[in-house]
Amino acid sequence: MSSIPFHYFDLRAFCYVTEDDKRVEDALRTFLPDEFEIERVESEGHHGDRILVLSARVEKADQMRTVLDSLGDLADEELARVQDELDERVNENCAFFLTLDKQAAYNGEVALGDGITLRGKVEAYPAKRESAIENAQEVIEEL
Repeated sequence: MSSIPFHYFDLRAFCYVTEDDKRVEDALRTFLPDEFEIERVESEGHHGDRILVLSARVEKADQMRTVLDSLGDLADEELARVQDELDERVNENCAFFLTLDKQAAYNGEVALGDGITLRGKVEAYPAKRESAIENAQEVIEEL
């Protein structure tokens, strides 16, 4: 993959009071380059419980390749599912969305599921949803 047709990737995971924040951070690091800085923001749930929001923005091409390489570890059926659902996964602002299994990521595996949100801003000229879908399709085919 010579060029990366994304402007950036945002990855985010919530760490609830019942979870170990180090483990959630390790899960998020499954998709990030080594030694990448993760931002931590404390929030409060509806009932006053602590929620730690862990997030990272990946903007450099080499670092985005690391994220895409990790997505290449998705099972063939899951990659096919993402391709089939691209129309639903890319919005009018040319953003691509994917949710990944937090528990699997902690175990060093990559799977679709819940717990980690990936948002990628797709390069599209002109900035139209259809162009963004085509660009995302090409990337997924190369994974």
